[in-house]
Amino acid sequence: MQKYRLRGVKIGVVLTGSHCTIAEALPQIKNLKEEGADIYPIFSYTVNEVDNRFYKVDDLKKEIKEITDRPLINSIVGAEPIGPQKLLDIVIVMPATGNTIAKLANGIVDTPALMAVKGQLRNQRPVVIAISTNDALGINARNIGMLINTKNIFFVPFRQDSPLEKVNSLVACMEKIVDTVVLALQGKQIQPVLLGPA
Repeated sequence: MQKYRLRGVKIGVVLTGSHCTIAEALPQIKNLKEEGADIYPIFSYTVNEVDNRFYKVDDLKKEIKEITDRPLINSIVGAEPIGPQKLLDIVIVMPATGNTIAKLANGIVDTPALMAVKGQLRNQRPVVIAISTNDALGINARNIGMLINTKNIFFVPFRQDSPLEKVNSLVACMEKIVDTVVLALQGKQIQPVLLGPA
């Protein structure tokens, strides 16, 4: 396996509140680090504050600190310099909730996660979306369609995770994060975007 494809690349990793998917995101953050990336961790308010059945917030923060060795960005004020100071080469939202996607598609910036994305897009630099939402093929389908056609936004390939029980649900294939990032830095969307059953 080719290593160090991301040597020296400054990556903002944004975690939003698809709590059940956080455990799948953590190994990918490690993979990015192993590829040589400099990781800037960014939490949405929900991830920063809400204990849940999948993890305790303090435990998550400790693990993120151990992986990234950087202070956590968990406020709008903390995320605001990403734009004017051009801090990051690329931002990854993983997982990206339906709520975050809907707000992003409609220009709403009311969380650290959205401020990080806004700042990155202001500089015409790439943003990668790793979707995880139960309403992706429902009311949020139009927002996803809008973002797929937005300059400098790239999607991690995704699939229906439970097409018989949760017909509108989509989840990104987290194992494709690194490859998606490598191509996004070249201005390319990894293909295929739509995956078949796992």
